[in-house]
Amino acid sequence: MTEKGRRYDLDWLRVISILAVYIHHILMPFNGDKFHIMNSESSKVLDDIMVFFEQFRLPLLFLISGAGTMFAFSKRTWFQFLKERSSRLIIPLFFGVLFIVPPQTYYEHINNYNSYIDVYRNGSFEVNHLWFIENLFIMSILVIPLILVLRSPKSDTIITLLETITSKKYGILLWVIPLIVIIIFLKKIYQSDSKDITNLSSTFYYGYFFVSGMLFTSSKYIWDHLKSHRKFNFIAFLISAILFYVYYLLPSEFISPYLSISSRWNVWYAVCALVSWTLVTTILGYSQIWFNKKSTLLKKCNEAIYPFYILHQTVIIILGYYIIQLNVSILLKIVLLVFISFPLIIIIYRLLIYPFKIPRILFGMKKKDNL
Repeated sequence: MTEKGRRYDLDWLRVISILAVYIHHILMPFNGDKFHIMNSESSKVLDDIMVFFEQFRLPLLFLISGAGTMFAFSKRTWFQFLKERSSRLIIPLFFGVLFIVPPQTYYEHINNYNSYIDVYRNGSFEVNHLWFIENLFIMSILVIPLILVLRSPKSDTIITLLETITSKKYGILLWVIPLIVIIIFLKKIYQSDSKDITNLSSTFYYGYFFVSGMLFTSSKYIWDHLKSHRKFNFIAFLISAILFYVYYLLPSEFISPYLSISSRWNVWYAVCALVSWTLVTTILGYSQIWFNKKSTLLKKCNEAIYPFYILHQTVIIILGYYIIQLNVSILLKIVLLVFISFPLIIIIYRLLIYPFKIPRILFGMKKKDNL
């Protein structure tokens, strides 16, 4: 994005989305779900809250990434785009797998290792939280033909049709129907919750948001419609949120006589998709009013957020391993983890990454003279 046409609202949403991922990983050791490190006690209330916010943090991030992909391509040929994606995604991915993720593996299986070097001796290399970078690179490459079509007159008919649909108050809401169909159909085949690119139920679900971001960015009018219909989308979100929690908290014996287990899962997937779509589209509408402003803070945050993402889970797991062993409440452990991990990540970024050329490359940052 050029400075003149820069979408500051999307920049802010990118920062907010990554911070939401950070908070999610801060809370994971305490909600009873499987994580790399787990507290001896867990909070059901925390789990009930987190299950709701899980529905939008990644969809929003993928939609913003789809929009960003279109902006990145707008200034480049397809070969320049491929080169840029490789340097910004593949280099940090390989560096992360080799040096950032291994400490997570060590602390997760610390009783199985005699020393940290055993992680390398055993070839225990994993992607972990960097799966997002891997998926983003693969998606970016696969959609190059679609980008070329969207940049040509061949797409005029479909873009005009989408603009007509979204001009209606309920039009943007209709986009959720294909999303529901996709997730219900693919979950019958790919039931795993894995984020691996080969798990097509996950890949196509997030891919739908990614491509939607591309389509939104191909037309100024669709963004205008998101803004003008934001109140309707907000009401749709509130209704979706109520449906979500009613169904989530409803005892299974109330509905098991009427719906098979397969049908109950289908309803759950539909409700989750509805919450995801309505909340994301609501945020996109209101953010154009609240966040579309240039600021020095945004520039600094936007520059730092990618290295922050790469570093955050490793720092959380290392610190969290020791914090969860303290004989204090869950709330105090969470507070300690936030107030120690956040400044530590910023210090590492400012002292070891930001000033130097090679670390900037390894963490996917631009050269200083390009900022």
